[in-house]
Amino acid sequence: MSGTFSGERAVVIGAGVAGIAAAGALAKEGASVVITEARPRAQLGDLHTVEALGAKILAGGHDRSHLDGATLVVTSPGIPPSADVRRWARERDIPIWGEFELGARLVRVPYLAVTGTNGKTTTSGMIAACLRAGGLDAVACGNIGRPFPTAALEHHDVLVVEASSFQLADQESLHPRVSVLLNLAPDHLDWHGSFEAYVGAKRRIYARQTAVGDVHVGGRDDVLAANVSAEAPCRVVWFRSDYPGPDEVGYRDDTLLAMLSAPQELGRIDVERAGYRADAAAAAAAALAFGVEGPAVRDGLASFAPQRHRGESVAEADGVRFLDNSKATNVHAAIAAIDGVRDAVLIAGGRAKGQDLSPLATRVGRLAGVVAVGESADAVTETFDGLVVVRRAGSIEEATQMAFALAPRPGVVLLAPACASWDQFHDYRERGERFSAAARSIAREVRLDG
Repeated sequence: MSGTFSGERAVVIGAGVAGIAAAGALAKEGASVVITEARPRAQLGDLHTVEALGAKILAGGHDRSHLDGATLVVTSPGIPPSADVRRWARERDIPIWGEFELGARLVRVPYLAVTGTNGKTTTSGMIAACLRAGGLDAVACGNIGRPFPTAALEHHDVLVVEASSFQLADQESLHPRVSVLLNLAPDHLDWHGSFEAYVGAKRRIYARQTAVGDVHVGGRDDVLAANVSAEAPCRVVWFRSDYPGPDEVGYRDDTLLAMLSAPQELGRIDVERAGYRADAAAAAAAALAFGVEGPAVRDGLASFAPQRHRGESVAEADGVRFLDNSKATNVHAAIAAIDGVRDAVLIAGGRAKGQDLSPLATRVGRLAGVVAVGESADAVTETFDGLVVVRRAGSIEEATQMAFALAPRPGVVLLAPACASWDQFHDYRERGERFSAAARSIAREVRLDG
């Protein structure tokens, strides 16, 4: 089989979604592919499609022998730099790529890339909607769900690539026409080892951009992110939450306003969801920088429906609204969610990923209470102890009941955990679904009692 990687023997580390996609793309492009996976075969999903392309699955634990004869290693985003299997590859001087390096080498159409601590998925979806409203066949891919290597081999006019810090850390070739840095706050420090390393990974979003034809979009409101964006080696367009200046997109009251050339009104923006204003401004700036006309940007933003678990109201009972922001998996996102409410009982906790949770206490004035859950329940309790009523719960269902009992009438129960979900759940979606189900159950009981 001929192709970009004909003659290569590629070893893919990890048989999750990203690893299987990378293996499939490599096989389609002519490589001989081996997938090494720590989990036993019985715990893996359907691998028949990738096996039909000739990939060999070695499950049940990584072994040095899995790298025998390899000319290339491609690693999934969740495999940390300290993993033994990566060390073995380094000892043999085998090139190690992330899935984004593979995607960047395969892509044949222009693309935009979006990173930041929070808001990546919403902003990427908004940009894709604006591009489609402008008549382009555009899809969002990368960390958003559809793997970058898969989308790179499809036939689209343009891609919008959501990039996590994991994915950026393992690539050298990413060169978007428009890059976006939304914000920066400590996250994934257990993986990167330090905040400096985390920020260094984010900087790679624009590392290959040039002054000819490329644009970087940065945010004025986040001082650290603004300083990083100011170092981009290309034209910088800015977004902000207040009135924009030249080369900026911002707001006049609730109306989005672009000042990239002549002033353009881009419609009113829903401000109920945490971070939504900033995401919309960033998306508009990116789409306009790519060349989409103002009316298409306005139509694209108006048509966009946010994904779930990002601040949606899932139930109401006895004057108490239940807000599901399970996707707030770090302190920065949780603070943004708290800033959008008052008289709220916060449900927080989970796997803290090396974060300092103490900044949450700066928003105590908006809270009527806190319910702590999961691995970091002790740290959450310590953060709010003496500042507001704090309770501890053993499950998300118990936490939802406790929070409802504590909430003022009217008031809010806010799930914004500030932590990852992996201590008790498969992912943030499962956590959000169980919270939502518990909230709806409470609402039904209140209706029946009434």
